[in-house]
Amino acid sequence: MTEEPAHDDGVRPLLRKFDQRLTELIHAVYPDEQQRPGYARLAREISAATGGSISGTYLWELATGKKRNITLEQLDVLAQFFGVPPEYFLNEEVSQRVQAQLALATALRDAKVRSLAMRASGLSPASLDSLLTIVNETRKVQNLPEVDPQGGGRRRRSRRGDDGQAVEDALLPENEER
Repeated sequence: MTEEPAHDDGVRPLLRKFDQRLTELIHAVYPDEQQRPGYARLAREISAATGGSISGTYLWELATGKKRNITLEQLDVLAQFFGVPPEYFLNEEVSQRVQAQLALATALRDAKVRSLAMRASGLSPASLDSLLTIVNETRKVQNLPEVDPQGGGRRRRSRRGDDGQAVEDALLPENEER
């Protein structure tokens, strides 16, 4: 006798994070909330760029988790538009790898970050380690989260609990609230 896995939300595991992943892609492509298109305009952009068909209402329903019955064709259209493999929406490992790439691409939008990276290129491993130490210490001073060395997310800074003892928070996804 085989037992079915219990799910708190009643949603099949493959679709559990679909809405979150779609929203993350929208925010990565349109980081400026003021410039971010509404779902109707975004649906038109997707259709124009891919030749696929998706309505603004249906896109909103997918992004908010109201609908989860996406077809393979629509999945492929979304993946093509956002430049990710279709597995991004369904596979945790692929999603984490793509999120790390998106975080890097987002960071590289900043001209000063690009300039720092270009200047660091060609330095010795010891010099790169020294630069990393300086950057990590500067992030601490500015109360920014630690960046996972593997590039898959951010760590929260150590903090003091109510009793004054140091508390180390767990590894968080890139978009997790602090």
